[in-house]
Amino acid sequence: MLIFLDVDCIPAPRLVADYATQMTAADGLFMGEVMYLPAGAAAAGWDYETFNAIAVRHSDRQGPPEEPRRACADYRCFWSLNFAMSRNAWDRAGGFDERFEGYGGEDTDFGRTLSEIQMPIWWIRGARVFHQYHQHCMPPIHHVASVIRNSELFASKWGHRTMEHWLHAFRMMGLIENCRTGLRILREPDADDFALCRQAEDMPYAATGRVIRILEDRERTQQGLAPTDESMRDRIAAMHRDQDDLLTPPSTRSVAAE
Repeated sequence: MLIFLDVDCIPAPRLVADYATQMTAADGLFMGEVMYLPAGAAAAGWDYETFNAIAVRHSDRQGPPEEPRRACADYRCFWSLNFAMSRNAWDRAGGFDERFEGYGGEDTDFGRTLSEIQMPIWWIRGARVFHQYHQHCMPPIHHVASVIRNSELFASKWGHRTMEHWLHAFRMMGLIENCRTGLRILREPDADDFALCRQAEDMPYAATGRVIRILEDRERTQQGLAPTDESMRDRIAAMHRDQDDLLTPPSTRSVAAE
């Protein structure tokens, strides 16, 4: 049994037992629960009772299922922050593609591989970790170059780009554009960009969805329109409709789409 955790995560006492229970009942990849701790929570004297009382779920992530295990139908939801699989399943999947360097894309690529070989991905209840607070930016404007590189690598394998919500935000911020040769960086992020995207001390996690909402409302205000009251689901659907030029490599599009 192989269990993968990000280094900034503290495993709950039953994490191994919870994964072992699920892996005796089904095959595939299993994703446990992730809870986010506020700043200072992991200081001296911490305990799990306190963690359970103050940790929160990420607003952009699906919560655990009501039942012990539920199939995840969208490989893009795979997140390597907390997951487990058998050695046999790992060998069948072939592991991560080590050409993905730096930040972004390797999770989605691995999830796509599992989808292609029809290996199930499961949300499970339990197998909890507590993500420790550390200042971060979402979207990851401190990693624009590697996000672009890895998105293009993903496209070379699967025919379309990934990390579309980050690319969408980068475009709205004027950091990138799509040109005939691929995605191109227009400028480096400035202090205002970091102020917008940086996780504050009163935020247990950084969320791209929050930044996209702010950017879209700014655009509407500039156009003389009232801020939208659309749900995040509606915003994401609109983003997917309107940003095909960022998702598709130029080599697969017509000249008219430039």
